[in-house]
Amino acid sequence: MPSPMAEPPRTLPNMRVMQDPSVRKERVTVQYASPQAATSYAAFTDRSPLGRTVRSRLRLVQEILSHHPGGALLDAGCGPGMMARLLLQSRPGDFSITVLDQSLAMIKYCAENVQSVGPVHGTVGQLEALPFGDASFDIALVMGALEYTDAACSVREITRVTRPGGLVVLTMLNPLSPYRLTEWMLYWPLVRLAGAIEALLGIPRSRRHAAPLTGIRTVPARRLKRLMRQAGLAPVDVVHYDITPLVPPLDRLPAMVRRSSRTPFERTMQRRGWRRWLGTAYVISARRT
Repeated sequence: MPSPMAEPPRTLPNMRVMQDPSVRKERVTVQYASPQAATSYAAFTDRSPLGRTVRSRLRLVQEILSHHPGGALLDAGCGPGMMARLLLQSRPGDFSITVLDQSLAMIKYCAENVQSVGPVHGTVGQLEALPFGDASFDIALVMGALEYTDAACSVREITRVTRPGGLVVLTMLNPLSPYRLTEWMLYWPLVRLAGAIEALLGIPRSRRHAAPLTGIRTVPARRLKRLMRQAGLAPVDVVHYDITPLVPPLDRLPAMVRRSSRTPFERTMQRRGWRRWLGTAYVISARRT
C-alpha cells in the first residue's frame, strides 16, 4: 500500500476527473495495469478487514445465482477472478464462464487464480464496447466495475450481449449512504490535507498519507434502474448490502473491525426500509426483456 491510510483505489471520486472524460479514463486505466496492482487488490479483498464490502458482494451475488440453473456467464470487470473461482468451486460444470477486464494484468491473474478449479475464457476489453455478439450470454455480471465507466453506455452493452430472458446482475457503490458521503466529502479530503502538510514538513513520500484519484462516478439505485429499463432490462430485485452505521475512520478502529467481522451476513443486507440507506453499496438483478 502506498501509505498507512490509503486503500486500493476503488473508493474516491474527484471532481476534475469526473468533468474531464479523458483524464478520468486515464485514471481508471492506470490503476490495475500492472501485475502488482492485481496481486494487491486480490490480497486486500481476501485479508483486509476493509475488504468486507467486496466479500459481502461475492456472497450476495452467489446467493442470487443459486436460483439460476447455469449457462453461459459473462463476468465483465472480473478483476482477479474471485467470482469465477467461487462459482467453479461451488457449482462445477454449471457455468461456461467468460471473464472480461480492461486490464491484461487482471485477466492473466484471473486465469492463474482459477486454473486449479476450472477453465475460463479471458478477454481484454471495455464495458462500453463489449467484444461479443448480440445475445451471447445467459447471465451477465458487472461487479465493482460500473462505477468506472459511462454507466448508461455500459448498461446498453450488457443488455445487448444478454439473451432474452437472461439474468443481469449489476452492483454499484451507494452514493447516498452516510458511509460514502463521509468517506468522499470528509475523510479522503482530510487525508489529502494531511499528506500536503507532511510534504511541507519534508516527510518522505513513502511515509505520507495519500488518497488515490480513481475516476469513480456513482449513481443512486433509482437512476440505475431507470437506465436499465431504458436499455431493455426489467429490474427484479434491489438489495443494499454492507449495512453499517459506522463511518470512516470509525470503521477502521480494531474493536469495530472485530465487531463487524462477527456480524451475520444476513444482517448486512436490506431490501426495504430506512436501514437500506446504511448500505455502502447495492446490487440490482434484472431480466432481459
